[in-house]
Amino acid sequence: MKKLVFLMMAVAAICACSGEHEPLSYRGLPMNLPTAQFLDSLAARGFVVDSAHSDSGKLAVLTSDAVTYKMLVAYQGDKLVAVQENYEASSNDSTRQLWQELRDDFEKQLGTWPNMPLKGEDHREARFETDGGFIVITLKNTYSPTLQLRYEVKQEAAK
Repeated sequence: MKKLVFLMMAVAAICACSGEHEPLSYRGLPMNLPTAQFLDSLAARGFVVDSAHSDSGKLAVLTSDAVTYKMLVAYQGDKLVAVQENYEASSNDSTRQLWQELRDDFEKQLGTWPNMPLKGEDHREARFETDGGFIVITLKNTYSPTLQLRYEVKQEAAK
């Protein structure tokens, strides 16, 4: 009887743990932080909010002299929805190379292959799925060479 009770408790513990998942992380910052704390952490890393392009309550645009991209942080209330890095380069070759480097890095880091809905030379998309959300790398070399790296938090199912 003791073994049966112990077995049932072990199964219950395993079931309880399997429902938990690791939150999506943006460059080491967990994206389940409250919005204000997340933005403060980015400010501590040298990012400054561009208030002229930000929409209070929905979107914050951040810049830094230390990086080559502009960052957008989308949120609803106190919950982060997405973080997007927008790169602009002087040539298509430089964005193609950066896209490939990012894709290879995430492939190694996450240990998985991406879903590739777009596979052209100048229009590519790599979509990685994690427990906490999605990481999407998009290359669009149409009029000006652009690259986007987007972290999207999985939305909880409506209960």
